[in-house]
Amino acid sequence: MTTDHTQETPLIRLRSEGAVDEETLAYARTKIDALVGRPGLPAVTGEVHLVRAAARHAGHQWSATADLHIGGRQVVAAAEEATGTEVVDRLQDRLRRQTDRAAQSWDGGHRTAAPPWRGGTAEDSRTA
Repeated sequence: MTTDHTQETPLIRLRSEGAVDEETLAYARTKIDALVGRPGLPAVTGEVHLVRAAARHAGHQWSATADLHIGGRQVVAAAEEATGTEVVDRLQDRLRRQTDRAAQSWDGGHRTAAPPWRGGTAEDSRTA
């Protein structure tokens, strides 16, 4: 069973597959919204996918993947854990590190100009 839990703002689609309970989905929505709703981040869009394996004997019954676009940068993270809350927490930790890096490289759309040896013009390097 695949379900689609779309919320208007922020533009992150939360999808689930398997027997994912509503409590885990609400927990995931709260954690993802807290992560991408931080001040200083550019527009964030993308998708988070939670999967609960049907096999009870699987070592890591839960998996989660995220494919986000932060400004002009793509951020991808994956996690596998034994419970739904653990996988959401692990995914949030991995995403936080990458979103922090994306936010640091994003400067309100104003990036330093490329030097002439990388395709920029000589005028660009003087104005940067």
